[in-house]
Amino acid sequence: MSNTELSRCGWCGQDAQYQAYHDEEWGKQVHDDKTLFEFLILESAQAGLSWLTILRKRENYRKAFADFEVEKVAQMTDADVERLLLDKGIVRNRLKIKSTIKNAQVFMAVQKEFGSFYNYLYGFMPEGKPQVNAYANYREAPVRSPESDAISKDLHKRGVRFFGSTICYAYMQAVGMISDHETSCAFR
Repeated sequence: MSNTELSRCGWCGQDAQYQAYHDEEWGKQVHDDKTLFEFLILESAQAGLSWLTILRKRENYRKAFADFEVEKVAQMTDADVERLLLDKGIVRNRLKIKSTIKNAQVFMAVQKEFGSFYNYLYGFMPEGKPQVNAYANYREAPVRSPESDAISKDLHKRGVRFFGSTICYAYMQAVGMISDHETSCAFR
């Protein structure tokens, strides 16, 4: 079966970059904190925009934010913010850029408290395991859950911004905490 004939979730359409993301990353469980931090940056940047917009800017984000090295991002200064506001390859929103730095600082504090961000996240999951849902159509999947509500609320109390429950749920889907692949999807 060719790549174009594969059954995929309807949301990824015919865009090659979207399909590659769907096939290679979306819904696959992530264990390492570096990738969890990368998706925290990207999902937060996505707030109010389409995921495809951010996906197309992903490599620019990688360059702008120190290859997603949390320690380096956490140490960025106001001068870095001003520099990043001139970077046409990312979303040039002062609040989102500043929140990325603050979110990195919170991420590191969570790592210190829980041993890893992964440990923190899965502390919210029933039995500490990913959830696999069974929807025939991606439109049936919710946009939030009790777990995304709890995680986003707790992270907000810790100082994380641009990470409400809907963005958190998308994050959870992206990093495989929740699998919402359609029941007919070849990547389920």
